[in-house]
Amino acid sequence: MIADTPPSVETVVVRGAVLPPSPADAAFSIIHLNAARIQTAARLDEALSDVPGVSLFRRTSSLAANPTSQGISLRGIAGSGASRALVTLDGVPQNDPFGGWVIWTRLPVQDIGAVSIVRGAGAGPYGAGALTGVIALSESASPVGYWTADAAVGSLGQASGAVTETFRAGAGALFVTAAGGHSDGWIPVQAARGAADRRLSLSDWSLSARYQLQSGPITQAWRASLYEERRGAGLALAESRARGATLSYSLAKPPAGGAAGWRGQIWLAGSDLFNTSVSVASNRNSTSLSNDQYETPALGYGANAAARWQSAQTTLEIGLDGRGAVGEDRETFRPIAGVLTKRRLAGGQTATGGAYADATWQTGRLLLVAGARVDEWATFDAHRREFLTSTGAKSLALSPVNRDGVLPSGRAAARLDLGAGQWLRVAGYTGFRAPTLNELFRPFRVGNNITQANAALTPERLYGAEIGAGGDATDIHWSATAFYNRLDNPVTNVTIARGPFTDPVEGLIPAGGALLQRRNIGFVTAYGLEAEAAADISTSLSARAAISWTHARADGGVTAPQITSKIPTETPGISMTAGLTWRALRRLKLGAAVGYEGQRFDDDLNTLRLAPAATVDLRAEWQARENMQIFLAVENVGGVDLATGETASGVFSYGPPRTVLIGVKVRGRR
Repeated sequence: MIADTPPSVETVVVRGAVLPPSPADAAFSIIHLNAARIQTAARLDEALSDVPGVSLFRRTSSLAANPTSQGISLRGIAGSGASRALVTLDGVPQNDPFGGWVIWTRLPVQDIGAVSIVRGAGAGPYGAGALTGVIALSESASPVGYWTADAAVGSLGQASGAVTETFRAGAGALFVTAAGGHSDGWIPVQAARGAADRRLSLSDWSLSARYQLQSGPITQAWRASLYEERRGAGLALAESRARGATLSYSLAKPPAGGAAGWRGQIWLAGSDLFNTSVSVASNRNSTSLSNDQYETPALGYGANAAARWQSAQTTLEIGLDGRGAVGEDRETFRPIAGVLTKRRLAGGQTATGGAYADATWQTGRLLLVAGARVDEWATFDAHRREFLTSTGAKSLALSPVNRDGVLPSGRAAARLDLGAGQWLRVAGYTGFRAPTLNELFRPFRVGNNITQANAALTPERLYGAEIGAGGDATDIHWSATAFYNRLDNPVTNVTIARGPFTDPVEGLIPAGGALLQRRNIGFVTAYGLEAEAAADISTSLSARAAISWTHARADGGVTAPQITSKIPTETPGISMTAGLTWRALRRLKLGAAVGYEGQRFDDDLNTLRLAPAATVDLRAEWQARENMQIFLAVENVGGVDLATGETASGVFSYGPPRTVLIGVKVRGRR
């Protein structure tokens, strides 16, 4: 079910060491997905795509997307591989410390019990990175002694499995999840396919363990996780591997009986990315290695704390948080006669920290919310050194200056209960996102396109306002929101020139290629409409539908005047989803879902158009036993060609063809 705010509590959820939802949430646009919806998807980002306006940087899901393009954003303001939305798991950021993208392998659907998608709302209590919103994940939990096992196989050589179990461990409980999968993938290029075109393959695994201890009203949680994924990038010699680990400790006490509630958390996250890029021959029959990113060690760290005072009418929450990241890109590049002739070391450190206060006041049917925060950001210890691989001689040594600044932000909102489950709300907010280590310091190459880093990038800032209405009746739930956002200083890959030519720093830009640079352009304005509805038509039939329409345009300012009035890269104007669920028999449930997305442009100049497309998915679930469910899923039933990319020479890449998946889910008790 999709609803703007939860109409009622459907199930009892075992929460981690976090504060309960704030009363302020009711005044903002928040979409809730329950475990039943999440766990019908093969991967978490595919479940999130059920909400229009939620999208990865490119159209391809994480089943095939390169790690560096798995950034997620909300509301179609402007896509980014670095993510313009903050993703958290029980409060711990899940965005990669080096690049800001999200490695969805680390978050198997079996490990997620609920998702709250906060659209807009500004930095507020969420802090840096919550530019277009927050995707707040809650870890799943089951009673002690229970276990689950999932397995599935299908076309494209797909096979996956996951096991979860809850153990009694001393005075607490230990929650363990292990998951893994494989896909042979598909060849994305069709019409111009050559011998160099290969499958988008994937092999991945993840393991997580959470020990949770309840001491009276205080909850403590220790969590550790590991993940790794290996991908074939669709071309000979092009592949990637991402791996990492996270450690966190959280504790919380809810407000009760007039006493304050509080929470505290510390975390560490390490990651490493191996990624190769290639140049493609004009006939696509061969490739040559253009870049070997052999290591990208990075470490993220952070801490946060908050206290909340709550009465029948008022709530006051104050808190502080800090995050930092240190990392280095290590790669060989500059091919000459098939040999990579240079080695690069580029990296540095980033840090943000801030404090906030958020207050609510409930008077009769009116809820008022106000909040303010201030943050300091910094980039420091930056370097870019390059060496000749043949002799080891240094060919470039850059040490960008340290930079820092202070950013205030705030939010205000009101919600009016009209009675009979109907309501109105209005909100205004600001937020910011500091550039990632990847954007600041690492140049990269995709095919024949080279993008320069830019150590002078400054934080992006968003200013937004919205008005919404909705209703939560017994059988029908609906909401609609109109919004306006202005994104100042957005980090954008700006085309500088087309090949062939030789750049003094980056070398040869071949024919059909382009030289780009990450730049803070002037601004992006976006206004639009979001609407959702869900209805129980009968005791056996339910329906849902949602739409997101956004009119977004860039103003390049003095840094990129050529993109003024253009649609931001990878930003669809419209997206829609709809679905039906029918309990055909006591043991049989059938479902159908339709998704539509309007055109995107694969470049900042709007010359590479990706056509709109609609897809249909079908699913059948058979309750074979009380504890066993068998399912059959067919995705992209019509085999629609969904364009996911286009090169300057007019070669298109496409998403997956029709796929079939059959699986079983078993639940039990030791």
